[in-house]
Amino acid sequence: MRLVWPLQARLFCILIAVGLGSSIAAQTPEAGPGFALQSDVGVLNLTAGGALQEVSLTASAHGGFSGAVEVRVTGLPANITVTPDSFNLRPGKTEKLSFAAEANAVAAGGTIEFRGASGSLHGTASVPLNVSVDAVTYHYNIERSGLNASEGFLTPGDVNAQKFGLQRILPMDGLVDGQPLYLSNVPIGRRMDNIVYAVSENDSVYAFGVNTGALIWKHSVLGANETPSDDHGCGQITPTIGITSTPVIDRKAGPHGAIFVVGMTLDSNGNYHQRLHALDITTGEELPHSPAEIHATYPGTGANSSNGTVVFDPAQYAERAGLLLLNGVIYLGWTSHCDDDPYTGWLMGYSESTLQQTSVLNLTPNGSEGSIWMAGSGIAAGPGGYIFVLDANGTFDATLNSKGFPVNGDYGNGFLEISTIGNKLAVADYFEDLNTVNESNNDEDLGSGGVLVLPDLKDASGRAHALAVGAGKNSNIYVVDRNNMGKFNPNNDNAIYQEIDGQIDGGVWSMPAYFNNTIYYAAVGDTLKAFPITNAKLAAAPTQQSANSFPFPGATPSVSANGTRNGIVWAVENSSRAVLHAYKAGSLEEVYNSSQAPNNRDNFGGGNKFITPMVVDGKVLVGTPNGVAVFGLLR
Repeated sequence: MRLVWPLQARLFCILIAVGLGSSIAAQTPEAGPGFALQSDVGVLNLTAGGALQEVSLTASAHGGFSGAVEVRVTGLPANITVTPDSFNLRPGKTEKLSFAAEANAVAAGGTIEFRGASGSLHGTASVPLNVSVDAVTYHYNIERSGLNASEGFLTPGDVNAQKFGLQRILPMDGLVDGQPLYLSNVPIGRRMDNIVYAVSENDSVYAFGVNTGALIWKHSVLGANETPSDDHGCGQITPTIGITSTPVIDRKAGPHGAIFVVGMTLDSNGNYHQRLHALDITTGEELPHSPAEIHATYPGTGANSSNGTVVFDPAQYAERAGLLLLNGVIYLGWTSHCDDDPYTGWLMGYSESTLQQTSVLNLTPNGSEGSIWMAGSGIAAGPGGYIFVLDANGTFDATLNSKGFPVNGDYGNGFLEISTIGNKLAVADYFEDLNTVNESNNDEDLGSGGVLVLPDLKDASGRAHALAVGAGKNSNIYVVDRNNMGKFNPNNDNAIYQEIDGQIDGGVWSMPAYFNNTIYYAAVGDTLKAFPITNAKLAAAPTQQSANSFPFPGATPSVSANGTRNGIVWAVENSSRAVLHAYKAGSLEEVYNSSQAPNNRDNFGGGNKFITPMVVDGKVLVGTPNGVAVFGLLR
């Protein structure tokens, strides 16, 4: 951008020149030596944690100017860096600068200034800056915190029915059960675009421009003469089963980046298929090795076994839990159709580069049931290559070996920590409450909820605690020490780090969110409740709650904030007309809901029971029965 001298400055210099002579006049751009700064970009677009972006800066001379210009870069927001940030530049020469947004940079707009000086001569060039963030996995990160702390556009003061509302609905060909994902600054042809990625139960993957609603591409994962699966007579995923779980994106995979999805299909011979697909994020085309047909066996004598081997039958399962990408491996968890036997509890790992299976674990190999679905929340992960799941009702061996583990390796209805070290899946630790067998028999299991891995928290003595939290159908909140989860004692649950009973007024078919040392839960028929954390312990009772309650299945909240400021808790009410709610994070005072605007302006259709709102770059994305609703600030 070319330096433009303000009119006042030109007039001032001309007036001085008239009174003092040509030596002063020579310092003006019109009358004497001078310079102008120019950049080669109209707008600098950065993605938090994304690739470096180069800007070329040049100086042009006029009036015989030939000196060196000392340039400084100013106006950089927090967590935006540039190399170099100061340098000397001579006319006709170019300096290349590398800009980067750190992972914790805030999505916002701004202006970067290049300030040049050479003796008494000064000039400035400016470039508009847009910082965006990505949302590449369920609940923003592998810990499944539900927190986007890099939101600079939405504040509690601006999110109201006058300024905020439904912008558009992105139409799709079926039910959207997976959480939408988002990438900023994606090269599409000769332009950069911010893209929403979403999947449907019709086995379709979509990419839309979020600001225009334009369809960038659509890809079907159906094979020749295939349809999506029927619902197997189970109303949990109906009327068809296609792509159910939240995909995961890796911007570094393949030539442009890849989105990984699991699709279920039915061929013309009546055979069911489960396949892992890797699609190019810019075109939707299948990448090399894609798709991979999913098969598995595991040693055991449990359900659907033969000659000491349990066999994975793709017809009996759906991939419901959000995909986890950890250290180059994509992890999948499998659930049943209702409780229709035979089925067991499967976890599998696949290489993201080759789509070859790297590991398999069955959590009930010598029993039955014990699936992993967690209301669609993602398989969680913590440091050191450990993943966490809540296992559903199924066989648990109440007889333990000398190390406190089930003698036959059956972990139904458990809070499980699983090692991935050496590309081998193995249960490293677990917790089962004292009533676990009875709860499984009565379908009152933990597996209806999801796991949140907390950041390390310090107690009053300064000791750090590595914790995770989860809850299920029995309405108890369980906080486990990830270094000593508690295992099983038929007499009491004293070995668990913390258990909070009787403070949520319904079962949990969802998962919590975390912000500013507070956990947010919304159980079935209950209000949204805030449980603050003090000295590495959850409060024994909620300190704040919303005025409204949530029907089945409750709600999985998400939180947007600018660091620790402007926190907003978002939750979707699953009713005949779905409602998006927004609350101040500190008080849970509602600032907006989509029923407030006149003339049904913000109506986005019926409910979708397990959808999680996703907030990014000033947008709130909500899956619906036939698309994705996009909310944002209204112009």
